[in-house]
Amino acid sequence: MGTVQLMPSWPGPLQLRRAALAVAVLHDVDLDPAPGGVLLRGERPLKVTWAECRRALAGADAESELGRRQLARWLRWRRWLADHPLEVLAELARPFGVAVESEIHPGMDWVRRRVMGDTLELGLGFVGLDPRAPEVVHPVSQGVLQAAGIDPSPWWPTALVYLERIGEMAAERTIRFPTAPLRPMGDCDVVTLLASRLLRDALVRPVDGGMRTVAVPMRNRGWLDLNRIDPAFSATAARLTSADERGFDRPLLLTRDEVVLARDEGGAIRHALEDRLMPAVDVRPVLYHSA
Repeated sequence: MGTVQLMPSWPGPLQLRRAALAVAVLHDVDLDPAPGGVLLRGERPLKVTWAECRRALAGADAESELGRRQLARWLRWRRWLADHPLEVLAELARPFGVAVESEIHPGMDWVRRRVMGDTLELGLGFVGLDPRAPEVVHPVSQGVLQAAGIDPSPWWPTALVYLERIGEMAAERTIRFPTAPLRPMGDCDVVTLLASRLLRDALVRPVDGGMRTVAVPMRNRGWLDLNRIDPAFSATAARLTSADERGFDRPLLLTRDEVVLARDEGGAIRHALEDRLMPAVDVRPVLYHSA
């Protein structure tokens, strides 16, 4: 007889209550249990129902580490959004790029632009929401915005203009220092900057064929001169970086219009990753004479 696979059970109020209490202890989310949900503490207490908590889990086990992380992230976003009026949130809206396969990808309904190449997607984030880290940009999922009654669509064109303006500044820096690593600029980290067409154009313009490789294993650094980097560096650095700060676990192929993740075998970028040091050192015997 074949093995019967059981469908995951729908988390009930008891499981969700345990998950919420675990989130309060392990992730430092200030909340109290309430009838039918939890109450987020603050100047204006905010009720989040169990139905919304289930949506926050996105199918993950309520008592798993993944489920607790997703619930904690959702509850923090809800609290932070409630603490800012709409006119302030409009000023805090920023572009945010994320790898298609990233663990922190907020979901398909969050995506507002796809860069050609099926590797990088762009949506809205917000800077200054977290009082403990006001410089960090958080990609707030569309579900959280809807639960908070917020339509961010009018803020997207301004975010795109901001991206290209910052991308132009990053391009000027790259032209002045062509061998320097890519670094964040303004409120855009390196992954987000790669979504700027102006920056991609500046990166590939000096290269024959209009294509070049770049390693971005973490969100705050990118390396253009891969001849000086071990081919395993990108994958190793990405695995050693937390999910929130991780970029791409393999080098990228850039053109003016595309961002593509290189294949595992590296066939298309083998030339760029070759070690061009001399294959052998001249060690011919030398006869020394004493004085």
